[in-house]
Amino acid sequence: MRKGSSEVAQPQGGRSSSSDVDAFLRKVAQAPGAATGGAKGRLIFAMDATASRQPSWDKACHIQGEMFRETSALGGLEIQLVFYRGFGECKASSWIANSNELLRRMTSVSCYAGHTQIGKVLKRAIDETRKKKVGALVFVGDAVEEDIDHLGHLAGELGVLGVPCFMFHEGFDPIAANAFQQIARLSGGAYCSFDASSAKQLRDLLAAVAVYAAGGRRALADYSRKAGGSVLQLTHQVK
Repeated sequence: MRKGSSEVAQPQGGRSSSSDVDAFLRKVAQAPGAATGGAKGRLIFAMDATASRQPSWDKACHIQGEMFRETSALGGLEIQLVFYRGFGECKASSWIANSNELLRRMTSVSCYAGHTQIGKVLKRAIDETRKKKVGALVFVGDAVEEDIDHLGHLAGELGVLGVPCFMFHEGFDPIAANAFQQIARLSGGAYCSFDASSAKQLRDLLAAVAVYAAGGRRALADYSRKAGGSVLQLTHQVK
């Protein structure tokens, strides 16, 4: 049964406005837990792989290389791919430091119908960071079919551990929006909605979070100046 279905304002025109993006990036800049000192950043990249997600999964396969490309000069990035689909299936890869290997793993995944399993994703992030520090969790999805109080508890644990959750919401389902916003808030992360036509925006935002995880706030400010567009305004906000 879905809980927490309070109404959430939807961006006009069916996509994120520039102010929504700016607010998201400002939250990224303020988040705790980024890697510093030349160590490889560690980022959990989690996606809903249920049936409705296939187009977005294919899109993410094409843009994931940007995360590695933008962090190579910062000491690099290790990513763990986590996805759920079908009847209770939730899988996690080993830690990957190579864009080609991540692409190989992602393109081998097919999306199957099933319920959301976000709680398992959050629990995975808790377990991983207790072994070795995780800089951030990125989640991309469009629905929530779980107890929001349980998800909030897990998000709060991640907040205590210093692992911010950056929740990318495709579409404008108000139940999912409310849940994703709660998870972001309780973990110290950020929420941003996007639509199926905003591939460049998603690419830039994913890269921004990866840069943050690998190099911290200063690296994120440098990236925002280079990226321009919706990311450029972050420079003054970080200052």
